[in-house]
Amino acid sequence: MQLAEDFALELTQLIHKASDAGEILYIMLPGGNSPKLLFRFLAKQTQGNSTWDHVHLFWCDERCVSPGSPESNYGMTRQLLLDQINIPEANIHRIHGEEDPEKEAIRYAAELRTVPFSRQGFPGFDLILLGIGEDGHTASIFPDRMDLLRSANLCEVSTHPVTHQKRITVTGEVMNNAAHIVFLVTGRNKANVIADIFRHAAESGKYPASKIHPVHGRLTWLLDRDAATLLTENDLQPY
Repeated sequence: MQLAEDFALELTQLIHKASDAGEILYIMLPGGNSPKLLFRFLAKQTQGNSTWDHVHLFWCDERCVSPGSPESNYGMTRQLLLDQINIPEANIHRIHGEEDPEKEAIRYAAELRTVPFSRQGFPGFDLILLGIGEDGHTASIFPDRMDLLRSANLCEVSTHPVTHQKRITVTGEVMNNAAHIVFLVTGRNKANVIADIFRHAAESGKYPASKIHPVHGRLTWLLDRDAATLLTENDLQPY
């Protein structure tokens, strides 16, 4: 809980700074369970002010469901954050999970291209927030689709290897082009994969999350106590 609250405060300060300077922040959000507390604290800290006018929000992936589905990443964010803050609808760039996946991947790629500061044809996000699954996947890039890390497309369709649910995901090149990537990881069920990535960097290439290293920016891992429970002080070095 403290991890989410502290990071929400850092994000609030970043948004206020952009607002004061008249700048626009381009932020990509994750799905899953890890950001839920973050969104609640962020909504509480920024409720009632207009600083969100200077923020454009995108998503790193979406399940192919309607926005009203409890499985929708956008739906979760809408409930916990967007409905609680003053952000223009034009600043919300959701993935339409209810549409045909292949067509939506093409449409969302075009929307991603509206983000300025592109390098080598890829948009340059100011901040991308990511989670990690127990199998080491991030966004909807799963271990059986490592090719999506180097895809020339901005957006692709993937399939969950267990449930076979279709997903729409941004690709690794988009993520690695960000100025700052933050992994937000919570839960004891993530401890094994986190320890493997931090202790065995060379061998951990089987995990998509281990391949996320921004070319032009910073990489930050924010782990709660449960997620970091198998790490020692020696593990907490740049890998």
